[in-house]
Amino acid sequence: MTGEWWEYLAVFAASGALCVVLTPSVMRIAIRGNLLDQPGGHKSHHTAVPYLGGVAIVITFAAAVVVFSILEAPHGGSGELFIVLALGVLLSIVGLVDDLRHVSPLWRVVAEVAVAFVVWSLGTGVTASGIWVLDMGLTVLWIVGITNAFNLLDNMDGLAAGLAAISSMTIFAVAAANGQFLVAALAVGLAGCTVGFLRHNFHPARIYMGDGGALFIGFLVAYLGIKLRFESGRGVSAMVPVLACSAAVFDTTLVTVSRLAAGGSPFQGGQDHVSHRLVRLGIAVPHSVGIIYMGAVGVGVLAYTVSHVGSNAAWLIIGLIGLTLVVSGGALLRVPVDLPIAKDLRPTDTSG
Repeated sequence: MTGEWWEYLAVFAASGALCVVLTPSVMRIAIRGNLLDQPGGHKSHHTAVPYLGGVAIVITFAAAVVVFSILEAPHGGSGELFIVLALGVLLSIVGLVDDLRHVSPLWRVVAEVAVAFVVWSLGTGVTASGIWVLDMGLTVLWIVGITNAFNLLDNMDGLAAGLAAISSMTIFAVAAANGQFLVAALAVGLAGCTVGFLRHNFHPARIYMGDGGALFIGFLVAYLGIKLRFESGRGVSAMVPVLACSAAVFDTTLVTVSRLAAGGSPFQGGQDHVSHRLVRLGIAVPHSVGIIYMGAVGVGVLAYTVSHVGSNAAWLIIGLIGLTLVVSGGALLRVPVDLPIAKDLRPTDTSG
C-alpha cells in the first residue's frame, strides 16, 4: 500500500494544527497546577517554565493513530499499532512522574528494556547480524539508547522537538520512497506533532515537553527506524536509521565521553552538550539550535541518498559522515564547559 502526497500532507498538517491548539491548554493547566520547571542548578533558564508539553504531543499523536486506523486500516489489523502506542504512552507516564516526583534511573531503564522486549516479541527488531540473540540485544540497545538520547537532547529551547521532526522526516522520506505507507504516515504524523509543539517551544520557550514528551518521541523514532525496510545490503540498511538519528547519537556520545573522561556521571544533567558548547563559542541560543538543525538536515539528506545508491557508494558516504562527526566531536571537546562532577544520578538534562 502506497500513499499519495496529499495524504501525507494532510496527516502532517492535521497533527501539527492539533498540537498547536492543544499546547496552550496544557500550558494553562501546568501553570494552574504549579507544574513548573524552576530555574537553578545546571539549568540555563532564569524564570519558571511550565512542564507538560509532552502531554499535548502524546494526545495529538494518539488521536492521529486512532483516526488513521479508522480511515486506513493497516494490513494485518491495528494490533501492533495500538500496542506500540500503548508502550509509548507507558514511557511517557514514567517520564511525567519523573518530571514531577523523580523516578529512580534504575526503574526508568527497567521500563525501557521491558518495552524493547515487547517490541521484539512483536516480530519487529534489528536484523543486522541475522543471529537472533545478537539482534535481540541490538534491538534493546537501540530502543533504550535512542529513547534516552532524545531525552538528553531536551537541553535547550526547541532542540529536541526540532531534531525529532528532522529525524521523523528522514524516516518518512525513506519509507515513502520504498512503499512503506504505514511507517511513512506515522513518521510524518510524529513530525507534525513536534513541529506544532515547536511553535511554543522555540526560543524563548513558553513550555517544555519534559521527560514525558522526550521519552515518548524518542521511543517512537527508535521504533520507526527499526521498521524501515528497503533493498540494500544488511549493513547499509541498518545504518540508515542510525544516520537519521545521528544528531542524538552524536550529542549523547560526546557528553558520555567528556563526562567519563572528567570522572563524572554520564547520566547527570549538565551544560556540556553540543548546544551548550556552541553557546560557549559566543553563538546565540537560537542560532546554535539552528546550526544543529542544519547539520541534522544535511545528514538526513545523505541518509536518504544512502538508501538509494549501491553498497560501495553507500559505505563511502557513511564513512565520510563518520569522519566528519569524529573531527567535529574532537573540536567540540576542546570547548571549555562546566562538567558535572557531583554524584547526582538523575538521568535527565531538563530543557533550559
